[in-house]
Amino acid sequence: MSEWKQKRFWKAAAAVETEGGFTVELDGRRIKTPAKSAVVVPTLGMAKAMAAEWDAQDEVVNPETMPFTRSANAAIDKVSVQHGEVAEMLAAYGDSDLLCYRADAPKELVDRQAEQWNPALDWAAEALGAKLQPRTGLMHEAQDETVLQTLSARVHALSDFQLAAFHDLVSLSGSLILGFAAAQGWRSVEEIWTLSRLDEQWQEEQWGPDEEAQEAAEVKKQAFVHAKSFFDLA
Repeated sequence: MSEWKQKRFWKAAAAVETEGGFTVELDGRRIKTPAKSAVVVPTLGMAKAMAAEWDAQDEVVNPETMPFTRSANAAIDKVSVQHGEVAEMLAAYGDSDLLCYRADAPKELVDRQAEQWNPALDWAAEALGAKLQPRTGLMHEAQDETVLQTLSARVHALSDFQLAAFHDLVSLSGSLILGFAAAQGWRSVEEIWTLSRLDEQWQEEQWGPDEEAQEAAEVKKQAFVHAKSFFDLA
């Protein structure tokens, strides 16, 4: 039995102002989330991006081609009801941040990690008031609790929509610091994504590329780029 798919029933989608923000109307009917909640987003730009996705649908609705709508739904249906838990989960990345776990050999990799990752930690010290310390090897070594509390407070201060995007920026990169760097525009989103894949790129240089791994990485990169766009619109 084939899975039921929603067919397009509207002629035009429009971003409109509503109480508390903006929404999308399909021939005058306001859209709802999968949990049947009202869709109210914080900016007109976000509503326009969502409306464009609805307008681009053909005969059958394909949610995979609607990343802004899916992110907004996540912010409303998931993040808003567990904001504290999501923020705490993401803040925990700070104590095991990708940028802090360094190889002890070979020297070329050690030098590359220091050259490319240290500037991000230095930026965080200045911009976020939080200086994480690098560790050599894979054994966990706790970071300073005051630094972690500073980072955690910044994560908890994000809005539901910002946090929905921030979730992907952090989880896809494996780094709380790179998540903040992307959100705050330290460097281009593509440069920051490349920093998150330093170890994988090193392995590719040593052993050659893996086609499946490269395809998976490209999917993650596009999701990372989208998350930055969604954060900016939030």
